[in-house]
Amino acid sequence: CLRFSEASAAQQEQAARSSSRQQQEHKGSSSSTQHFTMTFGVEDLLHPSLASEKRKHKLKRLVQSPNSFFMDVKCPGCFSITTIFSHAQTAVMCPSCAVVLCQPTGGKARLTEGCSFRKKVD
Repeated sequence: CLRFSEASAAQQEQAARSSSRQQQEHKGSSSSTQHFTMTFGVEDLLHPSLASEKRKHKLKRLVQSPNSFFMDVKCPGCFSITTIFSHAQTAVMCPSCAVVLCQPTGGKARLTEGCSFRKKVD
């Protein structure tokens, strides 16, 4: 009868040790995992990078801004400069030589080969 109680006491003590070890290991692993998840993918919300802002939708940027712009396009034939909207929905012709400067697409207008452009500044 004494041996049984001594054995059960030893088993209880051993079980307590192993459970405390598991708790310590669990605490250690959760804190390192928590640290890893907190440092992974951290981005400054007040100062986002230009690349991340460019990828976002125009209404979900930190400061809303349109994707469209006006541009000066130089005709490859007569070298005259014409102002065109970036998302033009009609074909734009050169006023002096009647060459097509851009063709409409579903989004931005496609410039004709040989045309050079620059964005208009306010």
